[in-house]
Amino acid sequence: QVQLVESGGGLVQAGGSLSLSCTASGRTFGSYGMGWFRQGPGKEREFVAAIGSSGVRRSYGSTVKGRFTISRDNAKNTVYLQMISLKPEDTAVYYCAADLDGRPGVSSADYDYWGQGTQVTVSS
Repeated sequence: QVQLVESGGGLVQAGGSLSLSCTASGRTFGSYGMGWFRQGPGKEREFVAAIGSSGVRRSYGSTVKGRFTISRDNAKNTVYLQMISLKPEDTAVYYCAADLDGRPGVSSADYDYWGQGTQVTVSS
């Protein structure tokens, strides 16, 4: 069982920045692929970013590419999502997820464990 706990959400003005963190339980975090997804009000869950177990392979959703950066610190069992140039349409609950196969999947079906989510609200 892997537990994921997100933090860092909040309210920010358009154009601002925010950094999310997700800390995982367990001793094998370095073998997991990690992803961030989001779900806005009335919308389906959307892929945001993913990073492979070694941190080399990264993928981004088209709506956030160039503005968001995913990174990880395996010594701290933590994955990060740095968000800049935020827009009102980035408002959503952000979830981190773990893929036990270590791949940076872009589909929610690739992931085995999910956090509870953290709210990000961008005001115009």
